[in-house]
Amino acid sequence: MAQKGNLLTFRPDVKVVDATIRDGGLVNDFYFSDEFVTNLYKANVKARVDYMEFGYRADKEMFDTESFGKWKFSSDEDIRSIVGDNNTELKIAIMADVGRCNYKEDIHESSESPVDLIRVATYVNTMPAALDMIEDAHMKGYETTCNIMAISNAKESDIAASLEMLGQSPVDGIYIVDSYGSIYPEQIRTISEQYMEIGEKYDKYIGIHAHNNQQLAFANTIESCAQGVSYLDATMSGMGRGAGNCPMELLLGFLKNPKYKLFPVIQFIENNIVPLKESGMEWGYDIPYLLTGHLNQHPRAAIAAMKEGRKDYSGFYKEIIDKD
Repeated sequence: MAQKGNLLTFRPDVKVVDATIRDGGLVNDFYFSDEFVTNLYKANVKARVDYMEFGYRADKEMFDTESFGKWKFSSDEDIRSIVGDNNTELKIAIMADVGRCNYKEDIHESSESPVDLIRVATYVNTMPAALDMIEDAHMKGYETTCNIMAISNAKESDIAASLEMLGQSPVDGIYIVDSYGSIYPEQIRTISEQYMEIGEKYDKYIGIHAHNNQQLAFANTIESCAQGVSYLDATMSGMGRGAGNCPMELLLGFLKNPKYKLFPVIQFIENNIVPLKESGMEWGYDIPYLLTGHLNQHPRAAIAAMKEGRKDYSGFYKEIIDKD
């Protein structure tokens, strides 16, 4: 598949999705202040970002509302308290996790909601449930994507089957997700070609959500973009679970579309992200995350090690190698 565009051109089909509240919420259990979320919304509007993902629409019967901030549940009312009627070009997204969302009841008709896009997150083994969620959201009038998680640990035949099922579904977009931050650009190139073939066959757009365990989230995002992937996830200062995600400031600096504005992002980071970090909140590349990414493991062990302040990297490495 031929490369699409070069460093001096822009692709009008590319859309940027801000996932700071949703993926960043995994850092602080979604306890963002209303001021932070409002400032992020305003920054995304000024930067001309295309979508802002507010959080999960988690099932309140499964998750204790006292143990999480409100963006774990991202109710229509809470979103509307930030965006009002959202008389802007910015579209609003939420994530619905298979098995963790009471979508039949908690996702209302799109005409009653400020949300434009429902992002269904699934593993290959829960694809039938994901398809039901996609159908439900589609019937309610939403744009939909399916984010197939942890593909680095899935069988190629299962991924191919899942893509074919999604191709025949009403989903609008399909996401490549490097959940463990273990995939290299050369692999992303091949994966992107596989997803793009399905996208072109069934008229679906393809997106990417990358993690930064090996400091490759930005590299993998722009490599996939070169192969035709058009929906690109990023977060402010890379804020996200564990090693974090593709940094918004890097991505907007790379994209040559004159509509995107970098300054509001830099300003937001200075005024809102820096204070978070100064308060002791941690995310981003570190040796434990590198090691789980290198071994293609879920970062939960690295997250625990970071919370404990462990610096015995060699001991940690021996522990997780024994789990392979």
